[in-house]
Amino acid sequence: MVAPLYTTASGLLFHAGKILVVTVGLPARGKTHISRALERYLRWTGVKTQVVSLGDYRRKILGGAQKLPPDYFTLVGEKSPETVALRKRISDGCEQLIWDFFNSGGQVVIYDANNGTRERRQALAEKFDKEGIHVIMLESLCDNEEIILSNIRSVKISSPDYRGWDPEKAVQDYYGRIRDHEAHYEPVEETDWPYIRIVNVGEKIMVNRIHGYLQSRIVFFLMNIHNRFRTIYFARSGQSLIEHSYKADSDLSPPGWEYAERLKEFVLDRRAKALQQRGVDIEDRRLVVWTSARRRSHHSAWPFLNLTENDKVKLPRVKVVEKPQMSEINPGVWDGLSPDQVRKFYPDEWERFVRDPYAYRAPRAESYHDLCVRLEPTLIELEREQEDLLIIGHASVIRCMLAYLIGLPASEIPAIEVARGDLIEVVPTSYGVHSQAYHFWDGPGRSQNGGGVGKDEHNFYENYAEDTQGKRRPQTAEAVDAIPS
Repeated sequence: MVAPLYTTASGLLFHAGKILVVTVGLPARGKTHISRALERYLRWTGVKTQVVSLGDYRRKILGGAQKLPPDYFTLVGEKSPETVALRKRISDGCEQLIWDFFNSGGQVVIYDANNGTRERRQALAEKFDKEGIHVIMLESLCDNEEIILSNIRSVKISSPDYRGWDPEKAVQDYYGRIRDHEAHYEPVEETDWPYIRIVNVGEKIMVNRIHGYLQSRIVFFLMNIHNRFRTIYFARSGQSLIEHSYKADSDLSPPGWEYAERLKEFVLDRRAKALQQRGVDIEDRRLVVWTSARRRSHHSAWPFLNLTENDKVKLPRVKVVEKPQMSEINPGVWDGLSPDQVRKFYPDEWERFVRDPYAYRAPRAESYHDLCVRLEPTLIELEREQEDLLIIGHASVIRCMLAYLIGLPASEIPAIEVARGDLIEVVPTSYGVHSQAYHFWDGPGRSQNGGGVGKDEHNFYENYAEDTQGKRRPQTAEAVDAIPS
């Protein structure tokens, strides 16, 4: 279930109480990636969730590693009084952040830290358990050197701790930190507390004493994630012969077929440049294309099934998949009506729609909340997909998926403008996502007055909603722009 429409007096959902997820693991084992992904998913389900990162808090309070005592990260020998005081200050500060969030109505806190000794974990768990907080240990183990090195290069050496360092020296220094922690690391073997053990960021998962709906949903989500680098692209389907009818399910118009061909060329060219920049051979990575079962969506992917040697880039491996769950939002009795007609024939419903475009359901229609519920299994599949992914869909569906990936509140979903002729590129990272929109089409089906969304006033339920909190539009770049670093 996604984003419940009800609230409780306590602010807690699913009768689950308050939960503290304590991450456990050596450095560069994917703990931050797992923590941020879980935070995003739980917020999507309506659960008030926050990650408290010891590393981020330490950098905020004390600055980068260059400003710390030499023995701050070493576990060998007796530490200086200054180091002991600094480490305790950071640890106590993080615990206070956890209490502050719980006391302000939060339900789940994910404490992102190493927590590598049994003594440290036991003391932390007992402290919160005494106050009625459910404690879960989340251990991330990794023996795959490729994953560890990739995590160090893509995340760790880009942090403020290594600003200005030579990349190779930064990698060696971080490996030194890891070796120091390995000598004192104690795996989670205590069965007094519920725990989840993840091996190689999703390769294998083990659980102990997990109870209740919310805890089970956490396990289910963690069974479907990975940290392999991939890019997710979003594009609207081409213009159809009958744009304003949900029931018609019409085919692409002649300009719609031209749009589909241009979309193929632009995606292949852009993806080839991105892979080349990362030093990846295009033949080593498959492009997966998702469409809905509606004709205009699926047919917009047909050019990807007919790649020829005439294409400017080396031919990639492509797989096209139809997903009926990705059909556009159902407008019900408003199908084919303009806003003026709805105001005239359904004045009461229109007022309710304007007040809450996310939750309101027109007669015999879907609300955006209904659509989000329908899409939740698809979002889990999106998390599980390890290849580069192109989603050719409808504006309403793309809005919901973007809101999930970027972490926007549900109330803003109807206000996200998705222009036909823009390719939206989303790159998941350990600390969130990077998103950018690239313009590639100015033909029929796209507004020519700079508005950008190509609205059809007779299909407004799909193409836009009255905005109550400001428009959300991805930053747009021209097709000729260079790939951002």
